[in-house]
Amino acid sequence: MTARTYTVLAPLGSTPARVGVPAGRRTERLFLVSPAFHGYHRSIARAWAQQGFDVTVHCYDAYATPAMKLRNKALLELPQRVGMDRTAARVAWDTQRAVAALREARPDRVLVIKGDSLGEQFWDEVRALGVPRMLWLYDDLHRHDYSLDFLRTVGPVLSYARSEADELTADGVDAHYLPNGFDPDLDVPPLERRDELVFVGSRYPNRVELLERLAAAGVPVRAYGRQWSHHPVDRLRTWELRRPALPAERDIPLNEAYAVQAAAAGAINVHGLQAGHAMRTFEVPGMGGLQLVDRADVAEFYEPGAEVLVFESPEHLVELGSRAVREPAWGERIRAAGRRRSHAEHTFAHRAAAAQDWWT
Repeated sequence: MTARTYTVLAPLGSTPARVGVPAGRRTERLFLVSPAFHGYHRSIARAWAQQGFDVTVHCYDAYATPAMKLRNKALLELPQRVGMDRTAARVAWDTQRAVAALREARPDRVLVIKGDSLGEQFWDEVRALGVPRMLWLYDDLHRHDYSLDFLRTVGPVLSYARSEADELTADGVDAHYLPNGFDPDLDVPPLERRDELVFVGSRYPNRVELLERLAAAGVPVRAYGRQWSHHPVDRLRTWELRRPALPAERDIPLNEAYAVQAAAAGAINVHGLQAGHAMRTFEVPGMGGLQLVDRADVAEFYEPGAEVLVFESPEHLVELGSRAVREPAWGERIRAAGRRRSHAEHTFAHRAAAAQDWWT
């Protein structure tokens, strides 16, 4: 199949933006429903377009216009902060917009990513279409409010974690294992090498501890994200005043995160109790970065010591991080090998191609 086009639905009432040039013959229309999280839907849409689909994207939790942002803050986020449960209101709003977008798209197939704030009305509409559909969970199952009965009837369920795919299969779900990936076509501005380790992502206690151990050992380290940033706007946005005493920057878009992690002496990837491997597992080596990851089972994808670095304790991270800063030539060999493996096996296009066998 040759590459096609995709459309990103703008807020209701405005004009969608179409990307690419339509093919001369009619191709199947794929309706991609996704969270707005870091713009991953754009990369995933490109990957499915490369499989020959005309892809229309709807981000169910994107509040793009000023009026939508104001409504979200005033009617959902602020009441939630003071103890009011606004889950039902959010589900109703997201579902209403998703149903309208689905009716407008009139697709031949439907791929839903997460869908964690879409109500039963949306799924009823999908079932009524009678078209092939899949649900892709690129996060842990426990972060979703789906019952086993629902998962058994929704269609194929793709999980980013092999263990969860196996568990779902044992429970009678048509489940398949689809790891995360990375986008080699993302426009990444080149940056000069930096003699520091970086972490890009949310702030959790285990991550704070690791970064503070590095800093205490004299290893230069920098964190990126609104939960780390010392900027007053980010303190207000997160409803927090205290921050770890670490060098930190504000949120950065995905393409800039790719560049920052590639330029650093090393990029830290901390999973904790996650069942599957995060996007970062493939992004860092994919863009030529030196990955320091806390999961030995990364060996499913990369050769530890040759294509990525695996740390087993805070002390081990300090040891590896110090060497990465001190011996850049050592890191360069690992970067190059990890990048080759990523481009050969771990792009979103590889994932999209694998998933074509599972439509029902």
